Amino acid sequence: MNKEIPKSTVELSMPKKVWIPYLMLLGITLGVGLCAGVFAAPVIFHADDLLGGGVLSHYQEGLIMTQIFLKMNWLVNITSIAILVAEGYHFLRFYRDQITFYSAFVTVWTGFMFTLYYTPQIVEFQKQGESILDNKLFQNAHMMSEWDFKIFIVALTVLLGRYLYRKIV
Repeated sequence: MNKEIPKSTVELSMPKKVWIPYLMLLGITLGVGLCAGVFAAPVIFHADDLLGGGVLSHYQEGLIMTQIFLKMNWLVNITSIAILVAEGYHFLRFYRDQITFYSAFVTVWTGFMFTLYYTPQIVEFQKQGESILDNKLFQNAHMMSEWDFKIFIVALTVLLGRYLYRKIV
């Protein structure tokens, strides 16, 4: 009469000493990304409202925001590499879930696009001086980098949320 109870959650594919830091890294990166995009950017780009007019130009505010993203990019790259390793391990061990797979793919793709393509491109544009703000190519690149970063944050949220939903213990 040894009746086995069916498990409703997915077993951990990695040891807890690797799994917990991985989830923490995802959470920290999500928090840093949200802080940069939701808290820092609106404050920096509305500095005139806080400090009075004429303190910083829009170009100077952009330079400050670029420095924040340059400092954050190393974390995004480390997280993207960790996702590649963890999801590669999961794939090879047949722990496959479509939501996790696609959200991981989108997170890595948009993370590397932001850090390795858009950020260096914007830095190069900024070297041309304040007149670059009127350049249509710069405006398009900046808009696409914003969308890329938003997609990165959403995909990372889905990835972390999926893991937390599937297995917390």
